[in-house]
Amino acid sequence: MPDIKNPLIVQSDHTILVEVDNPRYGEARDRLVRFAELVKSPEHIHTYRLTPLSIWNACAAGLTAEFITQSLTGLAKYSVPEHLLVSVRDFASRYGRVQVARDDRGLILSTNDVPLAEEISRQKTVAPFLRERLEPRRFLVDPGDRGRLKLALIKIGFPAEDLAGYATGEDFPIELRLVTRAGRPFAVRHYQEDAARVFHAGGTERGGSGVIVLPCGGGKTIVALACMALVQSSTLILVTSVTAARQWIEELLDKTTIPEDMIGEYCGTAKEVRSVTLATYQMLTHRSSQDAEFTHLKLFDERNWGLIIYDEVHLLPAPVFQITASLQARRRLGLTATLVREDGREDDVFALIGPKKVDVPWKEMEAEGWIAKARCTEIRLPLSPKRRFEYAVAPNRQKFRVASENPEKLKVVRRLLKRHADTPTLIIGMYVEQIKQMAEELNIPILTGSTPQKVRDGVYADFKAGRLRQLVVSKIANFSVDLPDAGVAIQISGTFGSRQEEAQRLGRVLRPKPGENQAYFYSIVSRDTVEQEFAMNRQLFLCEQGYEYAIWNLESAADVEAP
Repeated sequence: MPDIKNPLIVQSDHTILVEVDNPRYGEARDRLVRFAELVKSPEHIHTYRLTPLSIWNACAAGLTAEFITQSLTGLAKYSVPEHLLVSVRDFASRYGRVQVARDDRGLILSTNDVPLAEEISRQKTVAPFLRERLEPRRFLVDPGDRGRLKLALIKIGFPAEDLAGYATGEDFPIELRLVTRAGRPFAVRHYQEDAARVFHAGGTERGGSGVIVLPCGGGKTIVALACMALVQSSTLILVTSVTAARQWIEELLDKTTIPEDMIGEYCGTAKEVRSVTLATYQMLTHRSSQDAEFTHLKLFDERNWGLIIYDEVHLLPAPVFQITASLQARRRLGLTATLVREDGREDDVFALIGPKKVDVPWKEMEAEGWIAKARCTEIRLPLSPKRRFEYAVAPNRQKFRVASENPEKLKVVRRLLKRHADTPTLIIGMYVEQIKQMAEELNIPILTGSTPQKVRDGVYADFKAGRLRQLVVSKIANFSVDLPDAGVAIQISGTFGSRQEEAQRLGRVLRPKPGENQAYFYSIVSRDTVEQEFAMNRQLFLCEQGYEYAIWNLESAADVEAP
């Protein structure tokens, strides 16, 4: 029942306002994040929005329209607009009204009523994939069009539930170790096992495709290993970099019984295709010229893969989307810390990889000690008078860079390094010249995209072993870099308002820590500039996950000493 003491104001335009200072704010946030999208998060009132995709992902994860409507009405200050509740029920009802299945006639698209079948058959984007109308509610579909049909259906507002099953793939025995190769006891955590079982669904057609959302440091790789052990088939693993591929190989050897000669690396000079093969997205999308064919996409057909794993699925490049559309008979597992894509193709992930199956809240995992507690701080620093003038006269497209490369940030970084002198620290930036200068001034090693892989591997090893306590890195450290002891991240520049980048960079310091299990994430921005405006968008991710962040308004770097 509506109650003026409740935290929500549900509006007719499908937005939801949430009072941050309300005693029930935590409960409201934890419910909303499961079926709504966070839009903005100033200090006192946060705004969420209900969208068809947010509702469909919720339904695919097992939520019902009743749960959503009861959450809204039970937490609302005022009566929830009736038409909005009708829209929620409508969006929820659309998931599963169209199904893709298989019988002795082949691949079949079916609907739950004749008028819907008629409507779909008349859609110009869908009709080319319907070979024959077998019955009033059923159509024969070419198996090769399975992905393209699902993509066309979600674009017209009717996401298909895919129950057509999957090819078995090449048998390959995989077991998880009880003791790692390094001699440590090993057991899959309860939420990792739950995620793997939800994905696999007992091997039935209701499992086998979907996305698992877990925080960096939450063990997405372990979930993937558990899924591989359930599927028991040859596996292709797609990753963001050679460093990530080698970290995966280390985990495979350490925690599974897979022999080393059964693991192939399809990266750089190595072109090994084995029962378990790791390839980078960069390799798969390589071509000699803009008009040439992609040289290595044939890897998808090199073996009878039973499972394809897409690490950091929010970064999936367009050519891999295209080939995935024709791979719908393979089991597909997406892994990510956030489903936010900067290109807005979240519905493509839903249709081609699968819906979100599991999304464990970061703060819930923090409370259980599986990831470190994080203290997030935005440090706002003024531009010098000279830099301020340079910013004022710069073209609009250059203002962000002028603000991001504020030289005063170096002084703040020095203070922070002194403040956390005993904690392994990463300094992360977007602009190579900026981070090179900072590394030189601070006499700290630096890694960028041009650093040879052998050098990268050596520096990462030194950092892990404690021989190196501080490291400057470019955006190469955003993804799949396992530096478990890092306890402080200092962000000096980023990719505009990228929420996904904020998630990845925070994730670099969230591995569990001994003692207080405390990590620190600092973002240094130039005050009263577009960089500060973009930082507000990046903070949406922090709020979405329940993190509070402090803002330090500094007049000079010396103020960093203040709590």
